Amino acid sequence: MSYSEPTINPTGGVAPRRVDTPPALSENLMAQIVSRPNMQRAWKRVKSNQGAPGCNGMTLEELPDFVRQHWATVRQALLDGSYRPSPVLRVMIPKRSGGKRPLGIPTVTDRVIQQAILQLLSPIFDPGFSESSFGFRPGRSAHGALRQVQRFITEGYRVAVDLDLARFFDEVQHDVLMVRVARKVSDKVLLRLIGRYLRAGVMVEGTLQPTEKGTPQGGPLSPLLANILLDDLDKELERRGHRFARYADDLRILAKTARAADRIMSSVTRYLTRVLKLVVNEQKSRVVPTNQCEFLGFTFRGTKLRWSDQSYADFRHRLRRLTGRSWGVSMEYRFTALGRYLRGWMNYFGISQYYRPVPELDHWLRRRARMCYWKQWRKPRTRIRHLIKLGTSPKHAILTGISRKSYWHLSKTLATQTEMTNQWLAEQGLLSVRDLWLKAQGYA
Repeated sequence: MSYSEPTINPTGGVAPRRVDTPPALSENLMAQIVSRPNMQRAWKRVKSNQGAPGCNGMTLEELPDFVRQHWATVRQALLDGSYRPSPVLRVMIPKRSGGKRPLGIPTVTDRVIQQAILQLLSPIFDPGFSESSFGFRPGRSAHGALRQVQRFITEGYRVAVDLDLARFFDEVQHDVLMVRVARKVSDKVLLRLIGRYLRAGVMVEGTLQPTEKGTPQGGPLSPLLANILLDDLDKELERRGHRFARYADDLRILAKTARAADRIMSSVTRYLTRVLKLVVNEQKSRVVPTNQCEFLGFTFRGTKLRWSDQSYADFRHRLRRLTGRSWGVSMEYRFTALGRYLRGWMNYFGISQYYRPVPELDHWLRRRARMCYWKQWRKPRTRIRHLIKLGTSPKHAILTGISRKSYWHLSKTLATQTEMTNQWLAEQGLLSVRDLWLKAQGYA
């Protein structure tokens, strides 16, 4: 079958560490990208990440049948340079700070191809990236960036330059980016394919819009391309001897004085706008003491690391939803969902060295769990029966069971607290925030 597009595309202070890539590694990469082992590994990764269908509506479950029928044609198109990616589907997702940000969803086929490209390019570019770059890199994480900033604060760098790149992923200039990709990749077919991914366009409410700049968030390749572009910034900061940490487009530069920080802000802003052709949001960019600096959901109090007020408020809001008495699910399901969220949140925010609100959180969650049980038992006779079964005296069980006071009030009565004990709630599946925090701190 001859190739046709409709068939294939159904609608800081650390010395820089440079690693020169031998030409042989960056030539004829397309053959390695479409090799069976690499594509199988890419498919497993995309499948494990799940994700919604792109603009052609194809689901993950439908891809194997499509591959069995059309992969030979797709593979040949990739090798000879005639493959054209499908547009990404644009959806808007809410931002923590309010408003919404665009997310691009490539088709399942293109997600697998991008992942396969990523698996070949990452070993070529990643070894040469800065030691102060922590985002979307093997063996690195946001925790590493936070620890590095904390170390600089301990060394006396107590003023932070908070540079905000306005709509970074939407403002990347394609020619500026591709010049930097071509420094280590000489395979012209692959370079042409990456360029086509950048210019594939987006589908917005059924209308195709061109993408003359930007790299849509949502595709597997986008984070690596961002790191390739911003690596020049990292190297420039290293050359100047600055202390900094970067996670994707989130950058903090540390200085000892406000005057030095102001100079850094001005010079780095000029570099970003003139050399990398990026837009700096001057309203959001600022020079502040590190005690007033927020980074990756955390703040710093002296040399101590703690979750930010906004992160904690979001946490409480989500817990309130998961323990809402009007959520019509079983307590087993509720505790499972709550446990999954608590573990995930504490795996990230548990490095916070701020313990004071933790015991109060446990007390609040247990009271809300008792309130949910009280709502589920509904009728007075059911409540009385459960209380007696748990060991409450008939007198107290009856007085509490027939009470017309609010669910929240009754969740703290003698009968509910002495019988729905902390241990009993734990046996039902309610996790302890304190235990999770102690585990994250390495005490348990």
